[in-house]
Amino acid sequence: MFKFGDIIVAIAVIAIVLLIIVPIPTFLMDILLTINISLSLIILIIAMYIKEPLQFSIFPSLLLITTLFRLSLNISSTRLILGNANAGSVIEAFGNFVIGSNTIVGILIYLIIMVIQFMVITKGAERVAEVSARFTLDAMPGKQMAIDADLNSGLISEAEAKERRKKIQREADFYGAMDGASKFVKGDAIAGIIITIINITAGFIIGILQKGMDLSEAAKVYTNLTVGDGLVSQIPALLISTATGIIVTRAASESNLGNDMTRQLFSQPRALYIASGVLFLLAFTGLPALPNIMLSLLLAFMGYNLDRTIKETEKEEEAIYQDNEAEEMRKPENVMSLLQVDPIELEFGYGILPLVDVNQGGDLLDRLVMIRRQCALDLGIVVPIIRLRDNIQLKPNEYVIKIKGTDVASGEIVFDNYLAMNPGTAEGDLEGIKTVEPAFGLPAVWINESQREKAEMMGYTVVDPPSIIATHLTEVIKAHAAELLGRQEVQKLIDNLKETYPALVDEVLPKILSLGEIHKVLTNLLKENVSIRDMVTIMETLADYGVLTKDPDILTEYVRQALSRSITKRFINGKKAKVITLGQELEQTIMDSVQQTDYGSYISIDPNITQVIARNLMKEIQKFMSMGEQPLILTSPSVRMYFRRIAEGVSPGIVVLSYNEIDPSVEVQSIGMVNI
Repeated sequence: MFKFGDIIVAIAVIAIVLLIIVPIPTFLMDILLTINISLSLIILIIAMYIKEPLQFSIFPSLLLITTLFRLSLNISSTRLILGNANAGSVIEAFGNFVIGSNTIVGILIYLIIMVIQFMVITKGAERVAEVSARFTLDAMPGKQMAIDADLNSGLISEAEAKERRKKIQREADFYGAMDGASKFVKGDAIAGIIITIINITAGFIIGILQKGMDLSEAAKVYTNLTVGDGLVSQIPALLISTATGIIVTRAASESNLGNDMTRQLFSQPRALYIASGVLFLLAFTGLPALPNIMLSLLLAFMGYNLDRTIKETEKEEEAIYQDNEAEEMRKPENVMSLLQVDPIELEFGYGILPLVDVNQGGDLLDRLVMIRRQCALDLGIVVPIIRLRDNIQLKPNEYVIKIKGTDVASGEIVFDNYLAMNPGTAEGDLEGIKTVEPAFGLPAVWINESQREKAEMMGYTVVDPPSIIATHLTEVIKAHAAELLGRQEVQKLIDNLKETYPALVDEVLPKILSLGEIHKVLTNLLKENVSIRDMVTIMETLADYGVLTKDPDILTEYVRQALSRSITKRFINGKKAKVITLGQELEQTIMDSVQQTDYGSYISIDPNITQVIARNLMKEIQKFMSMGEQPLILTSPSVRMYFRRIAEGVSPGIVVLSYNEIDPSVEVQSIGMVNI
């Protein structure tokens, strides 16, 4: 049956439409009406037993189909009532059962059912569906941010975050569909009222004029059939309307509606005791004593049993918890969790907690999400989850950044203050707490809110504490990007590339280079702040030159030359570049000092010469910086990586480029030269 479910449903929908047109015999009408009642009952029971609305996600479509089915049966039954004065045993039985010997009472009962259906359940379900859809859509951005915060803090994985986002989208789609589908229920109730009026009015006319009945006979026949037909259609409609109300008011739970109601309604013994006492007092106020006293005793007995059960359950749970805790402590594998080292940690004192707590208006978690996105765009790496921890051993407003469990940077903020920094163009001094900006080591001043506008008008750059921490963390991540990129992360980058460039990946890995060799090339690039986002160019270069050499340093130079445009854009502003070059004698000395081994190449140069190079280089750098320029060293391709090792000891982070790494459109101007 399930195998051909799509075909069966398609045929059923077509058959429902045909019911509107094709006349059907009374015995088939009895079968279809019974199916309609059974289907409505099944839908109501399912609505009561689901734990959350998305478990019954087809309900909006099912609501349309059942409404169409019910209306088709209404049309067919109306044809039988008006044409034959006989609509089958089911309709006749319902009419006789409700009306009995008193037609007026039967009609009034039917009208009450119609009013309940239309005015109470239908309108209520419609309103709840509308409000639920509106609030679900309004809550989507907040839920998305909460998922990003949980992902960023390490509480969930990427797969779990993706699943949660998908669920949020499905919820929005479901409640939006329910908002529209609830209109079907309302329209069905209105149609039922109109059909009832038509059946009675037209029945009287047809019975008297066409079938020769007298007034009393026509009233009895057509009233019984109309009421019976109305009940047969309105009872399933009432069941489905109730199911609609249950679904749209159902909150996510770990259990079904019945269990939740019994557990939550009878979860407080004190409430049962109070209700018991009130009923006992009401027995002596003139109300019937017997039912009040019986209910009072019953509620008191239930409260006593519930109170005793709760106390016994608490004792059992406490004993189980203590046993489980002791058992967990004895397990040797629990020590393994202590060996886990987080790639990045941000520890902070209790004074910084408000910046992290979303409920207190803190947005630091959102900023961490932006840091990870920024690093992905800027460096081409996926930054691992940044762990946030409060540390009572730190000062209240102090924070520490750790890379693989080791402190690499720290800072301290002044809460409810702003940090003002002079970019070099500000005029005048500010009153405040003098300090040093933690990310770049610039002199700065802590100022209060009242001075902020004044500082900005004077030309100072003013930032708030969350921005200070976020900027500092971003710079630390960039400085240690090579350490954060492990082999597992490289494998993820390659797997991502393989989805769109499978031939390229298959050519390089593992035929030409191993994962470890590719990892070394990528870390070499990151150490010099070169983005690895263009993995296609990197892998194509490795495919071309990996067959010639396996030396990661030499392969890195080839890759750098292939990335010349992005390197030029990254380190050179505009179309002119002011650089420091190397003298010919120095370059020749470096080349003569290169030693080749089976494990790669290295430079072996006289320490005295190295000191002379370092001293002359420092002079040129200082001259460069006195001009307000960022130092940039330009060398020939063959000596770049060796001279960079010397320059790194003089000025960490200095940019050393080769001629082949600069775009031909850039005009190079040498304003200094390093010689020996």
